[in-house]
Amino acid sequence: MIDSTNEEMAVVLAEMRYKAISDLLASVLSKKGGRWTYTDMFDHVFLHKSLGIPIFLALLWAVFQFTFSLSEPFMAMIEIAFGWLGGLAEIGISNPHIASFVSGGIVDGLGSVLVFVPPIFMLFFALSILEDSGYLARAAFVMDRLMYKLGLHGRSFIPMMMGFGCNIPAIMATRSIDNEKDRMITILVNPLISCGARLPVYVLIAGAVFGAKYAGTVIFSMYILGIALAIIMALIFRRTLFKGDPSPFVLELPAYLVPTAKTVIYHMWERGKLFLARAGTIIFGTVIIVWFLSTHPWDATAGGVIIENSYIASLGRFLEPIFSPFGWDWMTAVALLFGFLAKEVVVGTYGILLGVGEETLGESLVGLGLFTPLTGYAFMAFVLIYVPCVATIGIIAKEMHSYKWAAFVMAYLVVLAFLVSGSIIGAGRLLGLS
Repeated sequence: MIDSTNEEMAVVLAEMRYKAISDLLASVLSKKGGRWTYTDMFDHVFLHKSLGIPIFLALLWAVFQFTFSLSEPFMAMIEIAFGWLGGLAEIGISNPHIASFVSGGIVDGLGSVLVFVPPIFMLFFALSILEDSGYLARAAFVMDRLMYKLGLHGRSFIPMMMGFGCNIPAIMATRSIDNEKDRMITILVNPLISCGARLPVYVLIAGAVFGAKYAGTVIFSMYILGIALAIIMALIFRRTLFKGDPSPFVLELPAYLVPTAKTVIYHMWERGKLFLARAGTIIFGTVIIVWFLSTHPWDATAGGVIIENSYIASLGRFLEPIFSPFGWDWMTAVALLFGFLAKEVVVGTYGILLGVGEETLGESLVGLGLFTPLTGYAFMAFVLIYVPCVATIGIIAKEMHSYKWAAFVMAYLVVLAFLVSGSIIGAGRLLGLS
């Protein structure tokens, strides 16, 4: 008899099938010697029932430590370069309006985004190594049992991992999921997987309020928070909107390979160039809009520094009451508003509003009292959860064949962002944190 009280029947049947196959192979197939191959040894560790998930989390933590630590020197060099360019613009251009546009708009705005090219490319470099080595397929296999119990299809893991790079191709990758309910749930929760566009915000805030020693761990916690929320929401959707069991998951594990420098760099470039393309189009256009609103009316500014009667200050003051309970001011409200177009713009917006270069942006955020460790961490969580970029909303509407579903995604994510960030602030204040 099969006891299915603790496991779903489909899982039990699948295990019995593979046991029958294994028994059949054992009776007709003979192997020379009893020595384990490298694949056998690695799989014995990486696919271990108890150790598999902790190993996956440990590797993920190592990826973000590697990303932050190795990219720091390159970020410093870019900061110095853009600081030098901004200084040249201020000195060399006599017209104050044009000088402000070049220095405060183009150099400071775009420079505060491009400084995060190194950590983004380092992240993709590390993920490419895991993928090309054959490990990511094992991670999907290890996570399948847990995901099945929580209402997600095992094949959903691949699009979710792709979401670490960009949610747009990740959502398109859900086409590989045959069951429509499984596919819909995966699309609905995929925006909770932290994409590369959010990484500049994490690097800026975590580095500023937690310091280089703890920044990598704090950034890692954001990715874990996103995964946890995706699983929780998938479970809720499975029990409400899309009732039923996930379909069985069959995955062919590739052989382990030693990644080559050529393929790893190629994959890193293919994923990273999307950030560069966005920086030259959507991000650049948005920071120019922010610069215009922050410097006009022209007589409302002094030396490019924001004063109370600029257009953007008026907009920020209008939105500020929504976010003031979290300890965030009007600048944060404006940054989040423009972040809807592209998450990288959050950083560029702060650079323009504060009138500083990227080399002192983090120090300014802390020095002016805009963020403490508590409010900074809650802000990072809000950026993680609240509406994804406008391009992601568009692809959700396309893949789900309905703008109503896209509107639903935006609504539930905004509500969830306020709930989670509010809970972080509330718990922190109860513990005596400021």
